[in-house]
Amino acid sequence: MALTAKVKDELLGVRRSSVDAQAAEATAMIRFAGSYEATPGGLVIVADFAEQHVAQRLADLLREIIGVDSRLATIEPGSATKETRYEVTVDQGARDVVRHLKLVTPAGSPVVGMPRQIISGPVAEVEAAWRGAFLARGTLTEPGRTSSLEVVSPGQEAALALVGLARRLGVFPKTRETRGVERVYLRDGEAIGVLLSRMGAPRTRIEWDQKRETKQLNTRTGQRLATFDDANTRRSAQAAATAALRVERALEILGDEVPEHLAEAGSLRVQHRHASLEELGRLADPQMTKDAVAGRIRRLLSLADKRAAELGVADTHASIRDAEPDDV
Repeated sequence: MALTAKVKDELLGVRRSSVDAQAAEATAMIRFAGSYEATPGGLVIVADFAEQHVAQRLADLLREIIGVDSRLATIEPGSATKETRYEVTVDQGARDVVRHLKLVTPAGSPVVGMPRQIISGPVAEVEAAWRGAFLARGTLTEPGRTSSLEVVSPGQEAALALVGLARRLGVFPKTRETRGVERVYLRDGEAIGVLLSRMGAPRTRIEWDQKRETKQLNTRTGQRLATFDDANTRRSAQAAATAALRVERALEILGDEVPEHLAEAGSLRVQHRHASLEELGRLADPQMTKDAVAGRIRRLLSLADKRAAELGVADTHASIRDAEPDDV
């Protein structure tokens, strides 16, 4: 089960809340997933959800705290939506819902953010409002560099109101607009964990923290391995360059006396100073194994050092000493 589904499933199990907290949750669900408008037959409230159990949650809350019944309908995929949606409609008693939840101002205008009694109300109602908003339009992605907890908002005012509520809970989300849609999002992993607990999803918070720790451990392990691989690569390249210097000196010492098959391996080493032995083997014609290349280069160096001793000249190791920087 995806994390979003796990969070919502756990939030749907929250039952021990006051009537005011339940009202705050229902208010947020309508503000973030619904609309209300006047029709010739009277005021109508419509809210749609991606999950049937969430839609049923709103219907149950309205019945329990206000005594208003609603209709729950399934909207099959079509031209308007690609996925099945679940719609809650309130027509008989819609004005009672609006008045009880204070979804309009004293002057009769629709509330564009969140009602004042939630903004300045007890923390339990703030938590319930966030729970309702997440149930309505929230998502949670897996921990990682792009992980986030996000709520799609009906407008900028509602988004800013949700940010203000989150700050009362000790977390600090941000808002952004994407293709004309306002979103409230939180990326800090620790803050996401705090908000999950405050909304009422402590079990998912534990899973979230465990996944974060595993991800961080894997990242640190990967970084250590990358550092180790880089160090090995540098050492291999340095060894190859050193061998190339010795081979150059070996070819100078032996001159025309160098055997052809050893000269071929030596020339490959000099021409491709930073290539691995395996790569040199693939460049040979015909191709050779890396062990064959290494063996020929060792024989070339041994033969050259022996000849240098006979001639009384500097051997192949001298080229390395000459290449080292002087002490400062």
